Amino acid sequence: MQVIQDIPFELKEIFQTVSHIKKIEDDDYLFQEGCLANELYLIQNGIIQINKMVPDGRELTFRLCNAGDLIGELNLFCPSSKYLLTAKVIQGGSVAVISKSQLEEKLATNTSLALEYMKWMSLQHRKTQAKFRDLVLHGKKGALYSTIIRLTNSFGIETDGGILINFPLKNQELANFCGTSREVVNRLLSELKKQRVISMEKGLIKVHDLLFLKKEIDCEDCPIEICKVD
Repeated sequence: MQVIQDIPFELKEIFQTVSHIKKIEDDDYLFQEGCLANELYLIQNGIIQINKMVPDGRELTFRLCNAGDLIGELNLFCPSSKYLLTAKVIQGGSVAVISKSQLEEKLATNTSLALEYMKWMSLQHRKTQAKFRDLVLHGKKGALYSTIIRLTNSFGIETDGGILINFPLKNQELANFCGTSREVVNRLLSELKKQRVISMEKGLIKVHDLLFLKKEIDCEDCPIEICKVD
């Protein structure tokens, strides 16, 4: 099982509570907002999008999770809780299914493990706060620019002339990250291309001037583990 470094060593103990492995296919929903939350999921492979529907029908994307990420964690220690967000499969693979009650029991009886879990949860909250900060302080442009920066940290490959974001995203999917419309994203991307800040290669974004994007949003140079989309 592949595990990323974001999850502390002590938290790997939760993998012992895995009840079964579930295959996931493109466009499946692992769980949906409002459904009873009684399981958590550890991604073995594949990519899962975490989002929320807002009242006007738009979709707001919070995370793109991949191998080693734990999802559904917001519902621990909440009796009869329901999922607050929706998990949609973008790229098929498999997940380990973890019983919510088993994990709660392990955390309740293992102080060290509970502390490490709290630290990990704190990191997830800091990621979310940073995203909202960019949206509130810098509007739609700041939301897009910060999303591109985060994508370079999560999927970027250093190449001649820039950083290639090695993950295809449609403009509507970018708009979902920014809480705005596709038309706004189209216009902002066109401006960036005219300024030669970015270019497009076979449907992938290549960033030529990352410093420009950072200056535009008064980037605070957060640690890379916070400035990511996963």
